[in-house]
Amino acid sequence: MKLAVFGSNGLTGRLLTRLALDEGHDVVAFTRRPGAFPIEHPRLEVAAGDVHDAAAVASAINGTDAVVSTLGVPYAKTPIDVYSHGAANIIAGMHAAGIKRFACVSSSAVAPHPEPIGGFVFEKILQPYVVNKIGKTTYDDMRRMEAMVSGSDLAWTIVRPSGLFDAPAVSAYGVAIDHIGYRFTARIDLADCLLRQALSDTYVRSTIAVATTSAHPSIVKLIWREGIRKK
Repeated sequence: MKLAVFGSNGLTGRLLTRLALDEGHDVVAFTRRPGAFPIEHPRLEVAAGDVHDAAAVASAINGTDAVVSTLGVPYAKTPIDVYSHGAANIIAGMHAAGIKRFACVSSSAVAPHPEPIGGFVFEKILQPYVVNKIGKTTYDDMRRMEAMVSGSDLAWTIVRPSGLFDAPAVSAYGVAIDHIGYRFTARIDLADCLLRQALSDTYVRSTIAVATTSAHPSIVKLIWREGIRKK
């Protein structure tokens, strides 16, 4: 299979690209910084472009079998449109190329579940602070992206990870429709889940949650590293 990967130069995108190549697939890695892309492989094509450029997006998609978006940007106080504009151009490019299978990354924070899995501090202080303050513009745009993707006629799957962290290998992670009762997702597990979606139709036209069930990172350190420090 030949995959187009958007957000390929991010942490999850690189993992996804490597996993796909290791399994024998061809990959078109779309990135604004092709010179900084660290992977070289005979079955890899690095496509230079910005996701806001509809023509560049369409060119990267043409001739592929499925598309995966791992687009992501740091939290910011200013409005963010990478997710929604990127999705709009990807959907248009897929229509032009006649490609149906699409999987994209969102976040469990887009629709926090009322189940009290994190304790008082997490549920009442940390999560509201991240969702409604430092990450507000990010999650607002993710919601716009989700609405756009779920309203399309593509064979889409929206993948919502929980708090992202690094791990050395794919685990026996959990997947569930809409919500899963765990707080953390290893990037390598997210990458593997995205690849499985591109290769199958098990969760077509579904929003799924993915989580690393064996992980217990520090939520305070995770918020600092992934949110506040990157601003």
